[in-house]
Amino acid sequence: MRNFTDRDWRRTAALTLFAAAAVPVQAFAAWEPTKTVEFVVPAGTGGGADQMARVVQGIIAKNKLMKQPMVVINKAGGAGAEGFLDVKESKGDAHKIIITLSNLFTTPLATHTPFNWRDLTPVQMMALDNFVLWVNAETPYKTPKEYLDAVKAGGGKFKMGGTGSKQEDQIITVAIEKQTGAKFTYISYRGGGEVAVQLVGKHVDSTVNNPIEAVAQWRAGSLRPLCVFDGKRMPYKTKITKTMSWYDIPTCKDTGLDVEYLMLRGIFMPGGVTAEQVEYYVDLLKKVRATPDWTSFLETGAFNQTTLSGKEYETWVAREEARHIMLMKEAGFLAR
Repeated sequence: MRNFTDRDWRRTAALTLFAAAAVPVQAFAAWEPTKTVEFVVPAGTGGGADQMARVVQGIIAKNKLMKQPMVVINKAGGAGAEGFLDVKESKGDAHKIIITLSNLFTTPLATHTPFNWRDLTPVQMMALDNFVLWVNAETPYKTPKEYLDAVKAGGGKFKMGGTGSKQEDQIITVAIEKQTGAKFTYISYRGGGEVAVQLVGKHVDSTVNNPIEAVAQWRAGSLRPLCVFDGKRMPYKTKITKTMSWYDIPTCKDTGLDVEYLMLRGIFMPGGVTAEQVEYYVDLLKKVRATPDWTSFLETGAFNQTTLSGKEYETWVAREEARHIMLMKEAGFLAR
């Protein structure tokens, strides 16, 4: 039998290396969820955040955009603190996302909850949500001035219903009071859906509910919109009632009520996740936003369609936090 020389060994080694190099290296698969994704809503059922989360979940399931299931979980305790703390304590868990509203800022500022948005990872701004000044349709008020003149004459007897204490609805209410000299009795409820029902039942005199939270009652003829707290009219011109579209609602500023407020509807992940995991959800939500169902949802809820991700989103959130510190301070809502 022939003995291998050093030259034979070198030749064999070279051929082995050449063969290995000739075999293509299979690229690592991009990250994707390997188990159920929890979609946390730091608010009650029926409100704007809950509705958006369930629409996103439904679109993902309908279009099979994800291999694993997604479940919506409401954690509204402590003005959303329950949900935020849950996600904060889930550092590094890429199988959990959270939808935020203004309580991202207002809850820690008002309660000393040990949480800050920097404990999370910004993923995607889905939209900005409008606020509308609503009254019961059976009342005689057709304009903000007519209604606010009555409120001023009422000496605090008029009730403004809103979601949560020292949250966005009450911030807007205080801004209206400071702007006009009117004085409301503010009544807090668990969610925007309940707020709309209370106005229909005349248990409160007005609300500053989001469009999506009151559109059903408006369509049914039970509520009347007076103005929107955006800097421009909502662009949606399809009639919601027989006579009015969202576009037909004037801005509050145009009616003489110089108050503007828009609310974040954005997605975050826990802290400590990887850039690849964030990118998965950015891409997933991009697919969601490209569907006809999402377009229809934005129009139905009259959302401001601003969207951001990456560094631009993070910068926007930081700027909005600073604005809320100022608004909360002016309203006297900062925790002492």
